[in-house]
Amino acid sequence: MSIQIRMATAADAEACVEIYAPVVRSTSISFETEPPTVPEMEARISEYLEHAPWLIYEEDGRVLGYAYGSKFRPRAAYRWNVEASTYLALEARSRGVGSLLAELLIDLLRFQGFQSLYGVIALPNPASERLSEKFGMKQVGLLPKAGHKNGAWHDVALWHMELNLAVATPAEPKSMAECMESPEWQVMFAAANTAIQAGS
Repeated sequence: MSIQIRMATAADAEACVEIYAPVVRSTSISFETEPPTVPEMEARISEYLEHAPWLIYEEDGRVLGYAYGSKFRPRAAYRWNVEASTYLALEARSRGVGSLLAELLIDLLRFQGFQSLYGVIALPNPASERLSEKFGMKQVGLLPKAGHKNGAWHDVALWHMELNLAVATPAEPKSMAECMESPEWQVMFAAANTAIQAGS
C-alpha cells in the first residue's frame, strides 16, 4: 500500500468535499449548514494555503483525510495565532490517521513561527477532544449555546497550546512560500512519510 501525507492542491477539492459534506449534513461538528461546492472548496484551499499548511492523507491515490491551519481571527495582532482543523473519511477513523496529520501539522506550524495553536470544537465531539488532549492542548474556555443546529443548541470549547515561547518582540511568522523553499520543511515531510511507511 502506498501511503503519504502531502500538501494539498486545488485538484484535491472534490475529495475534500466528499469527506466534509457528510459532517455538514449529518452532524453538528461543523456549524455550516450547506456543504461547500467543489469550486468553493478549491477557493478555500487556495486561500488557506497562503497562510498555513493544508495537508492531505492519501492511500493508494485516494484522499482519506485532511488537516489545515487557518487564521484564528482576522485582525493584525492575532497573526501569531493559528487554528487547526482535521477531517477524516469514515473508513480512516480510529486508525491513527488523525494523529498522523495532527503531528505533522503541529510541527510545520511551529516551524512557521506561530506562537499559539487553537482548536474550536463544537460539542459533543469526543474524538476531537481526545485528539487535542493527546497533543498537549488544554481546554481554556467554553462558549455556551454558541450555535443551533439539528434541533439543538451546542456549546463550543476553546482549546489551546503554545507552539513557541512568547517573547516581547516576536518575529513575523514565515510565509508559506518561504517555508516550502526551506530544506527543513522538506525534511519534516520526509520524516513523517518514512515513519508512516515503516508503520504500515
